[in-house]
Amino acid sequence: MIQAQSVGVVTPQTAHFATPLPLRSGGVLPSYDLVYETYGTLNAARSNAVLVCHALSGSHHVAGRYADTPDNIGWWDNLVGPGKPLDTRKFFVIGVNNLGGCYGTTGPVSINPATGKPWGAAFPFVTVEDWVDAQARLADLLGIERFAAVVGGSLGGMQALSWTLQYPERVGHAAVIASAPKLTAQNIAFNEVARQAILTDPDFHGGNYYEHGVVPARGLKLARMVGHITYLSDDSMGEKFGRSLRHGKAVYSYDVEFEIESYLRYQGDKFAGYFDANTYLLTTKALDYYDPAFAHGGNLAAALAGASADFLVVSFTTDWRFSPARSREIVYALLHNQRNVSYAEIDCAAGHDSFLLDEPHYHAVLSAWFDRIKV
Repeated sequence: MIQAQSVGVVTPQTAHFATPLPLRSGGVLPSYDLVYETYGTLNAARSNAVLVCHALSGSHHVAGRYADTPDNIGWWDNLVGPGKPLDTRKFFVIGVNNLGGCYGTTGPVSINPATGKPWGAAFPFVTVEDWVDAQARLADLLGIERFAAVVGGSLGGMQALSWTLQYPERVGHAAVIASAPKLTAQNIAFNEVARQAILTDPDFHGGNYYEHGVVPARGLKLARMVGHITYLSDDSMGEKFGRSLRHGKAVYSYDVEFEIESYLRYQGDKFAGYFDANTYLLTTKALDYYDPAFAHGGNLAAALAGASADFLVVSFTTDWRFSPARSREIVYALLHNQRNVSYAEIDCAAGHDSFLLDEPHYHAVLSAWFDRIKV
C-alpha cells in the first residue's frame, strides 16, 4: 500500500448547457454553466466514476490545490487522492459546483441573458432534485451512464440519496454521510434566523446589491456565525475555547473578550469576504425544502422503495444538527425495502463538522466500503 498522496495541482473546467432546465419551483433556467473538477482517470468501460456532492458552503474544489493559490486546498482533500479512502488510482472522481452557486457555476451573481444584469433576486429557487438533474446532464456530457458511487456529506448526502431515487439505474452505490432525510423544525429555524440576518441587512437591497456596489457583509457574517455554532459540538467548543478570556479577566465591554467570540467573528468575517449572500439564501432554502417522503404521506420507506443502490450511511455521535437518529431513519427505511446497507456511527467529538475531518475510524470505514466496489 502506497503512502497517501495529494492529487496535486488541479484545474477547474466549465461545461455550458444551452438546453433549458425546468426547475421544481416552476421556473426555468434558459441556459447555464456548471463548473467542475475531476481527479483520476476514467477507465475504458467508463465504470469507475464517483460523483462527490458538496454541502452548503462547499464547491467543486474537492481535492488538490491550484497552481496560482497553493494554499487553496480542496475541502475533502484528506479523503480523495492516491492511497486515500476515495482512491484516485481506482476511481475517477468528479466534483461539481451546484446551480445557484458562487464559484463560477450559474447563480445570482451571473448575468441574466434577459436583462444583461446579474440575476440577483430574480434567480429562480433551486432544489436538491434540480441539482441532481443538472449533475445528470453533466454525466451525459462526460459519457458516464452509471456512477460507481455518488457520495456526499450533510446537504451533499441529501443529493446522494436523491440520486438513488431520481436516477436509480445510474447509481451503483451511495454514501450518505452526516445527513438526514429532511430537516427538523429546529434546523429550519436556524436557517431562518440566518436568512433574516441577511434579508434585513441595509446593504441587501432586495437581493440586488450588485447594482449598488455593496455586499450585505454584516448579515452574511451573522448568518455564518449562527450556522457555525450548529456545526460544532458543545464538547469541541469547550475543548478548543472553554471560557478563556483574551485579557485574562473581564473588561466589561461588548468588544471581543471570550476566545469563542473571537473565533466566531473571524469565521464570519472570512466567510463574508468570499461567499455570495443570495447563494446562501438559495442553498438554505433547498435544504429546507428537501423531503422525499412528502409525496408519500411522510412514509420514508415508501419514498425509498425505488432505490436500487447499495448504501453506506455514516453518522457522528456528537452531531446534534444531523443526529445519528436521523441517519438511522434512512437505514430503517432502506432495510424495510431489503436494500443492502452498511451503517457506521462514529464516536467523534467534533459535531457536524466531523465528516470533513481526518478521523481514523471514519476513514477506515470509508476505505473498506470503497474497496468493495467493483469497477
